Amino acid sequence: MSRTGKADMAIARLERAVALLDRGDARGAAAEAAKAKELAPRAPGVREVLGLALYQLERYPEALSEMQAYRRMSGRADQNHIIADSLRSLGRPDRAVPLAEEALASGGVPLAAKAEAVIVASSALADQGKFDQALGMLRRIRTRDDVAGPEVMRVWYVTGNILEKAGRRADALREFRKILRHDPSAFDAAERASQLA
Repeated sequence: MSRTGKADMAIARLERAVALLDRGDARGAAAEAAKAKELAPRAPGVREVLGLALYQLERYPEALSEMQAYRRMSGRADQNHIIADSLRSLGRPDRAVPLAEEALASGGVPLAAKAEAVIVASSALADQGKFDQALGMLRRIRTRDDVAGPEVMRVWYVTGNILEKAGRRADALREFRKILRHDPSAFDAAERASQLA
């Protein structure tokens, strides 16, 4: 098969994988992306989509390998949260913080990906009982009480969760109430707030 024929087939497979992933079919997406990888092993986009599909299937060792390949090939830190969470799932939570630091320092990383990297790193720190460090990490995402996109509400939720684990119930309640002011149906914030009130 010609190089352009192979490239076209890889693109078609990748497009199918992305469509399947969007529909919530991670298994189908992983199968299509694996076929795309056979055709174009050095395409960072192929490795990224395969990594995302494997991550959704909780196949963390393979997801980690694909995402690290994506990061090496693309030079981008926008999937560091997936790498960090895969490492955390594999019992290596200490590796999550440097990955979050890198995502925060990188210019081309969207806020949602930075917030996710910080959430994973702070959760990894909390897993180790390092609550103050975890809360300090969460504060790296600047938030305002009157402005809340989905990523900001996730930061508040994880902050509330960690404060509760640290025994700071009144502070945790404040975080959950911030979420409720913006979206009363977000997560299980209403339930958490009523338990703490």
